[in-house]
Amino acid sequence: MDTLIKHTGEKMEKTVQHLETEFSEIRAGRANPAVLDKVRVDYYGAPTAINQIAAVSVTEARTLVIQPWDTSVLRKIEKAIQTSDIGINPQNDGKIIRMIFPPLTEDRRKEIVKEIAKMGEDAKVAVRSVRREAMEKLKAMKKKSEITEDDQKNGEKKIQDITDKNIKTIDSLTEKKQKQIMEI
Repeated sequence: MDTLIKHTGEKMEKTVQHLETEFSEIRAGRANPAVLDKVRVDYYGAPTAINQIAAVSVTEARTLVIQPWDTSVLRKIEKAIQTSDIGINPQNDGKIIRMIFPPLTEDRRKEIVKEIAKMGEDAKVAVRSVRREAMEKLKAMKKKSEITEDDQKNGEKKIQDITDKNIKTIDSLTEKKQKQIMEI
């Protein structure tokens, strides 16, 4: 039963970590190297992350600079960024690529806040789904007489406590990200 509770907690924490990753990739008018994490460049026949073939840095609040170690891939990086869903046109000067992030409009901020709320809600649904699976496993263990009714009640309480903690974390992450977007 303890392994079930531990496993349930780990699954819920992975959901929270995934949400944090999704939040870090949201383009919020500020230059953030994480927006390039999903972009892959064809580098000698292998799809490669930009941060593995170039130095990526934030020079100003809204400017991202990509300086490849091998200048021959400059065009490929530019093309990969253009075909991605980032929505920013890279500027290539022959040595580096600059990405200038435009300031967000009020409407776009509200859209992003709604997307963040939806992501948070999806994460909470995933956490509750993990809880439901764990509760069902506890009931099955009780039915097979592997655990007592007291063990089942204790297990359910522990799982509910873990669930509440993770839901609270998701709520605070969502609220923090929404405030960050509205303050920009």
